[in-house]
Amino acid sequence: MPFSSCFCFSHSPLPLTAIKPCGSVGKGPKFPFPVRINAAMLCNRHIAGSRVKSGEDWSFIGGSRITVKPKPTRLLHYAKCGQIHASWFVGSQLASSAFTWGTIAVLPFYTLMVLAPKSELTKKSMESSIPYVVLGILYAYLLYLSWTPETVQLIFASKYLLPELTSIGKMFSSELTLASAWIHLLVVDLFAARHVFQDGLENQIETRHSVSFCLFFCPIGILTHAITKAMAKTARKEGHGL
Repeated sequence: MPFSSCFCFSHSPLPLTAIKPCGSVGKGPKFPFPVRINAAMLCNRHIAGSRVKSGEDWSFIGGSRITVKPKPTRLLHYAKCGQIHASWFVGSQLASSAFTWGTIAVLPFYTLMVLAPKSELTKKSMESSIPYVVLGILYAYLLYLSWTPETVQLIFASKYLLPELTSIGKMFSSELTLASAWIHLLVVDLFAARHVFQDGLENQIETRHSVSFCLFFCPIGILTHAITKAMAKTARKEGHGL
């Protein structure tokens, strides 16, 4: 019977001491054929838990050789994901801060117009353009950050180059876009409230209720001011007639 057909490594008649631990392999008996063994079986304690591909070519003739092949692609993938989540986190925090501080910035002006409409401090504050400049710069910055190549397509989505409700909803799904729209509303509402306030002072009309509506319901505030102004004119005509 040929030697190659009756010899098997798992039933080898050699004693176990012929296979030595890692680092000392190559000093045992020599055979005219190579024997290939998985490195994880020979060096389980040394290579277990490693995130690399390792292979070992072992033979009784030439000793052992371990080839290590690292896999850096997974690390690069995690780093990229970390950058995406970090940029998303920064944008979300910026949008939240702009929303909060923009709302707080306009509240003192509404408080003065409602609680002290005839005060000189209120009149000078409403004549200043500083709040509109500051909020305008903030709005322009948020608009710049939220602007994407698809923004124009979402605004002019219809075949008549007019906005559509679904496309505008998709555009406002971004927190930066939503924050910029909120700053836009705050500036417009404050400008309308100032106009209502100054028109009330000029025509001696009560404007506290209209200014209060302008804070969150600007069109209703303008409507109530128009009604109040019409009623005041009617009352004055009737008073002069009497």
